[in-house]
Amino acid sequence: MAQPATITVAGRTVGASLDLDAAEAVFAQSVDRTVGLEEEFALLDTTTLDMVPRFEALTEAADTEDPALRAQITGELISSELEIISGRGDDIAHAIELQREHRRRLVDHVRRHDTALAAIGTHPWADYREQHNIDTEHYRRVVDGLGYVARRNNTFSLHVHVGVQGADRAVQVCDRLRPVLPLLLALSASSPLLEGWNTNLHSARTLTFTRTFPRCGVPDAFGSWASYRDYLETLIKVGSIVEATQVWWSIRPHLRHGTVEVRIADAQPDAARAEALAALITACVAQAAADIDEDVPFEDPSPRMVEENLWRAIRFGLDGEMIDLATLETYPASAIEERLLAWTEPARGAHGISVPVLGRSAAQAQRAMLEEGADHRAIYTNVVAQTMTTYGTPAA
Repeated sequence: MAQPATITVAGRTVGASLDLDAAEAVFAQSVDRTVGLEEEFALLDTTTLDMVPRFEALTEAADTEDPALRAQITGELISSELEIISGRGDDIAHAIELQREHRRRLVDHVRRHDTALAAIGTHPWADYREQHNIDTEHYRRVVDGLGYVARRNNTFSLHVHVGVQGADRAVQVCDRLRPVLPLLLALSASSPLLEGWNTNLHSARTLTFTRTFPRCGVPDAFGSWASYRDYLETLIKVGSIVEATQVWWSIRPHLRHGTVEVRIADAQPDAARAEALAALITACVAQAAADIDEDVPFEDPSPRMVEENLWRAIRFGLDGEMIDLATLETYPASAIEERLLAWTEPARGAHGISVPVLGRSAAQAQRAMLEEGADHRAIYTNVVAQTMTTYGTPAA
């Protein structure tokens, strides 16, 4: 299918920027189990802990004060948010090593500019209507195209890129990890508070972003690169997208990096827990790839049942029950970690992927404070202190 040079989106003519032949070549040259980390933070006033639009000022200052740090900072939808990227690590241990140094420099930088960071999925009381969008072509297109849906999305997450060689193989890894995504969400849930509400959810971020953005959440099973490519080409032809990153699935083949990008996790207030989650996600990708290579049988589960588990992760996190999609029996969500470790044991052993114990989620910790009578400000004060301390720790 020929790709148009220009298409119309939201009433404007724009250039399509997808070279799918080049993407296939990128995956052909990709290296298995290389890792890149992306961590999103809220930018806060140090006194009020309100979100503040300081992305532009902080990056401009970093241009002269710390150019090496500036190279690792990217923007997101709002100017009261900042993302730090590790760059490509040879493996998960190397990616963590790189990210620790970037985080330390970032914490030092924001301290110098009287700003604080917080890493949970949502801000407990911020009003999305007061947030400013950053002024880039990509995000102008997002806001123009999605309107309220984009404006409403003030959320923070952890993304893990894992190298997978071969475009077919990358798509098939995504297929096999579809039923695993709700389990990873339950482990990572960190956002029970939103807009002054105790939402009674464990991941309000997922409800705000994943349930409202188009082409988002748990994807369909595509089976092959040809099928996924046809899907992207159709979206281009009908004017839905102009770039692959407008497909916001919770897992996707990343066409520029040659990775499987796992996007399901809430941001984590504790850096060590973020690293443990990233290691477990890496192990899941590695195990799925190994299962494909070894022709391990896989029966694609019912999309509705995967969605049922996604809802259970959003609502109850590790406090609830999940559905075993093979037996259709329930089991305690507290057993998710043990189950994933058992499944990934061969890949972890073969490739030296160490996964520290995760324990209770950040959402569980916040809900425990609520039950003890803490208000939203006290809970968030604790989150900010944890973020600034653990992410600011010097690299080992």
